[in-house]
Amino acid sequence: MISKFNLLAGRFLASAIALAAFLPGYANAGEIIVKHAQGETVLPDTPKKVLTFDLATLDTLDALGVEVAGVPSALIPAYLSRYEGGDYAKIGSLFEPDFEAVNAAGPDLIIVAARSAAQYEALSKIAPTIDLTIDPDNFLQGAEENARKLGVIFDKEDAAGALIEKLDKSVAALRETAKDAGKGLIILTNGGKVSAYGPGSRFGWLHDDLGVLPAVEDVEAATHGEAVSFEFILKTNPDWLFVVDRDSAVGSDGQSARQTLDNELVAATTAAREGNIYYADAVRWYLVGGGMTALQAEVDAITKAMNAVD
Repeated sequence: MISKFNLLAGRFLASAIALAAFLPGYANAGEIIVKHAQGETVLPDTPKKVLTFDLATLDTLDALGVEVAGVPSALIPAYLSRYEGGDYAKIGSLFEPDFEAVNAAGPDLIIVAARSAAQYEALSKIAPTIDLTIDPDNFLQGAEENARKLGVIFDKEDAAGALIEKLDKSVAALRETAKDAGKGLIILTNGGKVSAYGPGSRFGWLHDDLGVLPAVEDVEAATHGEAVSFEFILKTNPDWLFVVDRDSAVGSDGQSARQTLDNELVAATTAAREGNIYYADAVRWYLVGGGMTALQAEVDAITKAMNAVD
């Protein structure tokens, strides 16, 4: 097998040997071997009809200029709104495939990740399937590895490399800003309730990759965070409060994050008093996650917010 060692390894990969553990390679002429979260999948050739259940993958494929044939029925961000149209098969939800629709689409590649990862085995019986789930402990590295994989699969290595290079430069600049910006706390609001996230968690890339110092170290790294009170937020007293509104992300009519946090306890925090409550783009953070366009946009937005304080 000849691996593509000539791609940019990125700042998180120590060597080309480490990079080869993640990138696709080649066996017989035309075949592509893709290593992913649930093993290896052999693609007989460059896929022509692609279905993705993962919005982060849709984001990156769109950025690479790769057409897809089918997407899940979900709340899709405005910059990807064309995929809501009738030209694209609707293949189920973010979690559950519509197997009849998947079969009818006649795919030669199906992509799952995170929410849809449990469907890998069943979908693999229909067409070659890969799982691009990202490890939250290595979130940015995982997102960039996925971009590289997709670049190799679809002969878009240069485009993937350019996206990664731009993102890495932006991240490096933000880390310089973040190191002097004080400590931050990430919270998610949902139906009037609040959960906190720390390093190594679902949203922990804010600390692990972007360099924002955590206001608290021992937050439980659960998928849905650790339930906390407003008293906890005041006691933690972050310099920055990063807020993800789940109700907004999933299109629910529940209480908004701003309404939830409109109380005396939150108002007494340093973050509130100094105007440092950052309301994240909920769809980007909660649904699109590791897509290259979403990541670049979020890094740019956080950088702008932190630089505005200066």
